[in-house]
Amino acid sequence: MPDDKLFGVHGAALAVRSQRMGMLASNIANASTPGYKARDVDFRAALNGATTPGGSLDAAIDANTLYRVPLQPSVDGNTVELTTEQTAFAENAVAYQTTLSFLNGRINQITRALKGE
Repeated sequence: MPDDKLFGVHGAALAVRSQRMGMLASNIANASTPGYKARDVDFRAALNGATTPGGSLDAAIDANTLYRVPLQPSVDGNTVELTTEQTAFAENAVAYQTTLSFLNGRINQITRALKGE
């Protein structure tokens, strides 16, 4: 991924944001599951790991997945705080859409160049 001269770091960023979105969605879906431990990805660290020479996306995600520490622990052992997860999901969704818009713009620019416009 670090050799991607066409899209730069944005391809890796989109992949990390996608993985994080799935993890946050899983946290929200399990908000009432007893004993469920909420997890999140440290985006910056995972992106750095994925874009270093020899780095892989899966290894970077695995190495930078952390368990959340709740502000108010639940009696049943569930660590999901719904408002925290919803906020993180919304922020990640906006960042995902922004990265996707940048990539779409880059693809349109390349398409126009190939057409000679």
